Amino acid sequence: MKNIVIPAVLAGVMASSFTWAAELPASIKAKGEVVVAIMPNYPPMDFKDPATNTLTGLDYDLGNALAERLGVKIKWQETGFEQMINALTTDRVDMVMSGMTDTAERQASVTFVDYFTSGPQFYTLQKNKDFNEIIDLCGKKVGTSRRTTFPAEIAEWSKANCEAAGKPAINVIGTEGSADARAQLRQSRIDAAMQGSETLPYLKTQEKDMYKTVGLPISKQFTGLGVSKKKPELSEAVKVAMQSMVDDGSYQTILKKWDLELGAIKTVTINAGK
Repeated sequence: MKNIVIPAVLAGVMASSFTWAAELPASIKAKGEVVVAIMPNYPPMDFKDPATNTLTGLDYDLGNALAERLGVKIKWQETGFEQMINALTTDRVDMVMSGMTDTAERQASVTFVDYFTSGPQFYTLQKNKDFNEIIDLCGKKVGTSRRTTFPAEIAEWSKANCEAAGKPAINVIGTEGSADARAQLRQSRIDAAMQGSETLPYLKTQEKDMYKTVGLPISKQFTGLGVSKKKPELSEAVKVAMQSMVDDGSYQTILKKWDLELGAIKTVTINAGK
């Protein structure tokens, strides 16, 4: 849908873009573009449209809008996730925008501009009418990838909320990944499963009328746009530009497109991850 913008507003946006562009590093202003690392294998954050094989997703849409605010072009560079931080610190890319969680460990090498929140969330089959709140899962089998922090987080939540209330503990079943957990769920080998909240809306569109979420995420994680620590002016310019998108509602419009309003932030921060 095309946006109709009155001249005064358009002029204001253009003036703002020149202001943010003035704060960019000289090297980026000179080339007129930012090179951004992305790994399109994490829908709906980053993936390729099956019909066109072109990049799409929340990060892609936000990144394109952000570059427009900064008054530069954006060049998306597909990069292996494990290589992203190295590519950033060696100046092969200017930014990383690929669903990367802001953690204290990563902050040692990267400055994060945090623009989204997510967390581990329970889900089950729609036909499981008895599971509507997380407390309903006490004493039940819950599957989640053993390669993540989720098993420990489930056990911690269970201890504080099930066992502390005299209820049986959640029985955590380690799986080989989300696909394995879903298969076990459909086979009734487990009662519920857990994965990142940012992935569940897309999952529900791919397997319609199959799943429902149970409660809200049990912890909060920040997703950040990574910038080299050598470029504080770039991270500040990105922060200000992204905040303008939050303030004028364009940020929320993009999140709504991907059914990810639950992860919206009101204030863009730097290195808020723990």
